[in-house]
Amino acid sequence: MVFPTSKVMYIRLQRKACVRKGQVVKLGQIAQLIVDPVYEKDLHELIIHQPQQEDGNRVLLDMMLIIGKIRERFPDLQIEHYGEPHVLLEITTDNRKANPLLIALVWLLLFIGSGLTIMNFHADVSMLDVHQRIYELMTGKKVEHPLILQIPYSLGIGVGMVLFFNHLFKKKFNEEPSPLEVEMFMYQESVNHYVITEEYSKIHEKGDNQ
Repeated sequence: MVFPTSKVMYIRLQRKACVRKGQVVKLGQIAQLIVDPVYEKDLHELIIHQPQQEDGNRVLLDMMLIIGKIRERFPDLQIEHYGEPHVLLEITTDNRKANPLLIALVWLLLFIGSGLTIMNFHADVSMLDVHQRIYELMTGKKVEHPLILQIPYSLGIGVGMVLFFNHLFKKKFNEEPSPLEVEMFMYQESVNHYVITEEYSKIHEKGDNQ
């Protein structure tokens, strides 16, 4: 028989975890553990939560709930917690393949919309008049379509957008996040903060009703 050399467990919860609908949530799926090997397998397989229909697609698992589950199974285990005091659990369904026709339609709408936006902006600031005036100042001639300025300018807009967003299709030029990625990250952080606040409110309401 092997006796544990230490009864201390170090645990760090993930900020966010995903589990498929209908599956139980095990401790190893939502946390990093450092513990004596005698406990390790059982702790990783310890069931923390069984998603219910009323849970929706997001569930907040608080550290106090997790500690309670661990204490039920291992009452003599000392728990040292680091990091986040909760984990936001996202319950996902089976992935469906995207419809290529729908993707093409969305791409076309975005392409036309962005093109119209640029054209309307240029019309508002009279970009054609500016190009005509610059060409006249440089050559002394006035032309209706100064293509020697318009063509490089149009190509520069495309190259500038690629460099600005740091993407060319799926290829990234460096590890620096693009402005769009930063905005998406900030949006997701705001959504997570809202969900966590709402879930804590529900937990407190249940506690007051009991």
